[in-house]
Amino acid sequence: MTPLVSRLSRLWAIMRKPRAAVGNGHRKQAASQEGRQKHAKSNSQAKPSACDAGLARQPEEVVLQASVSPYHLFRDVAEVTAFRGSLLSWYDQEKRDLPWRRRAEDEVDPDRRAYAVWVSEVMLQQTQVATVINYYTGWMQKWPTLQDLASASLEEVNQLWAGLGYYSRGRRLQEGARKVVEELGGHMPRTAETLQQLLPGVGRYTAGAIASIAFGQATGVVDGNVARVLCRVRAIGADPSSTLVSQRLWGLAQQLVDPARPGDFNQAAMELGATVCTPQRPLCSQCPVQSLCRARQRVEREQLLASWSLSGNPDVEECAPNTGQCQLCLPASEPWDQTLGVVNFPRKASRKPLREESSATCILEQPGALGGAQILLVQRPNSGLLAGLWEFPSVTWEPSEQLQRKALLQELQRWAGPLPATRLRHLGEVVHTFSHIKLTYQVYGLALEGQTPVTTVPAGARWLTQEEFHTAAVSTAMKKVFRVYQGQQPGTCKGSKRSQVSSPCSRKKPCMGQQVLDNFFRPHISTDAPNLNSAAQ
Repeated sequence: MTPLVSRLSRLWAIMRKPRAAVGNGHRKQAASQEGRQKHAKSNSQAKPSACDAGLARQPEEVVLQASVSPYHLFRDVAEVTAFRGSLLSWYDQEKRDLPWRRRAEDEVDPDRRAYAVWVSEVMLQQTQVATVINYYTGWMQKWPTLQDLASASLEEVNQLWAGLGYYSRGRRLQEGARKVVEELGGHMPRTAETLQQLLPGVGRYTAGAIASIAFGQATGVVDGNVARVLCRVRAIGADPSSTLVSQRLWGLAQQLVDPARPGDFNQAAMELGATVCTPQRPLCSQCPVQSLCRARQRVEREQLLASWSLSGNPDVEECAPNTGQCQLCLPASEPWDQTLGVVNFPRKASRKPLREESSATCILEQPGALGGAQILLVQRPNSGLLAGLWEFPSVTWEPSEQLQRKALLQELQRWAGPLPATRLRHLGEVVHTFSHIKLTYQVYGLALEGQTPVTTVPAGARWLTQEEFHTAAVSTAMKKVFRVYQGQQPGTCKGSKRSQVSSPCSRKKPCMGQQVLDNFFRPHISTDAPNLNSAAQ
């Protein structure tokens, strides 16, 4: 028997295994990352794990069961046990050394441990691990306890959070810390249910992560990485953000979580999705659960069918063949693509186009009292986009240049008094993308030379030196705007109006070490829409 025929025969034997029904569940989806749970206490254990007796059905699951094939579920306790064991063994050998994991592992106080996990989970929502590391380290050095954070000002929080994005996360984190200190006696809620119920900004995913890692509650979690792993392991091709699919994924997560090591298990599932079962180029040969992966089995089956002409309709394990009724399979409009392999799972709905907006903003500069230059910043409202952060005076974009200059000058004079209109110069533009908005800034500059510096400004405005600007609570977009302004000053590099921010003079190429680090951590970028997480912005 040739090696090819032998291999095909083995594949054929695997695919002829009989189908079997399995338990199921319900859930949702959200943000991501890991902490450690070796010191986790079992004093707050949640409901017993349903893995050994079959996951308990929720009311809505009775309705969902009719539209879900057992093919997308786990067959029995033995299969669940094998999945747990393989995943945890791999995690023990391959997990990355991250500061929040070390802190959660070493911290003996349960409230401080939960706080450390909470901070990491909030920061890691929609943000790369490589970016979060320094922010997390600085945050925990400045505010090592809930009490320290509760006593901080929002200005301090925004200042440290500046550049991390999704700024409402920091504000809600502080609101939650104050509630714990002022209303809960300084003690974190011990279960996922109470964490989500009592703390502002804590959704289902974050609550489950804190409860499992810090307190040892056997509760599953689903973030973007876990959703991808589960979709591939059970060949779920439908959009994971849909209600039915997200419920199914949460049910699978609850069925699989290891009651003896829930925190480690949840982190292992996230780690697998972040480093091996990645969105575009998964490393299937390194996957610890590849033998249980239906997506990989589907790839092998397609290869078998393509290389070995089969007659008749063989009894190959698959889901509801030729019926098109299963709501977890690949949608009929997007059939199997041989070139994608396991990346066929899952298929996501196309994202809504970003809302496009335009604004005009001006850097107003005057000589400083002690030499050097000062620039004017004003504070944004305490609600809405970039709430409470500082920015250059800005107005909504006007269709004509004349109206634009008039509106911008009026805004500047509101903060700094009479100004020479003839000195207002257009410098270029900056395009910055937020989670749901593509915002184009038309950048202007106005230098006050040869006149008495403005020393008093209304509340909500301040003059800062350039050095102070770089450490202030300003958004990444405003830093881009300022780089355009700097590029137009004498002695600095200039470029076209559109390319100021990304020109070689204004943006340094990362060093080789940084490039390696960025590439290593890149898979942790969450690709899930923010509305999948009740703790999102």
